[in-house]
Amino acid sequence: MKRALIAGAIAVGMFAAGQAYAQAIVEIAPEQRTKIKQYVVREKVRPAQITERVTVGATLPATVELQTVPSDWGPTVTRYRYVYYDNHVVLVEPSSRKVIEIID
Repeated sequence: MKRALIAGAIAVGMFAAGQAYAQAIVEIAPEQRTKIKQYVVREKVRPAQITERVTVGATLPATVELQTVPSDWGPTVTRYRYVYYDNHVVLVEPSSRKVIEIID
């Protein structure tokens, strides 16, 4: 009986973690990626100074200033913030500061 309860609890935990991860995935069309990249170049967005490795799922330090996403980037990304780093636009979930997507 204990094994069944433990297995059930593990299954529920894995399902919840999977759901949280699935919600973090952002679908960005190629033309939208191009528009975002053109924006940071046209507006001469200053690159962020980050010493840690930046990967999807990583948490950015509190010292990194997050920028507001312009509304013309589209409704799928306006709830996020961004930084321009190493010639990439990095979308960040503002409350957790986790990297959601890196746009080349």
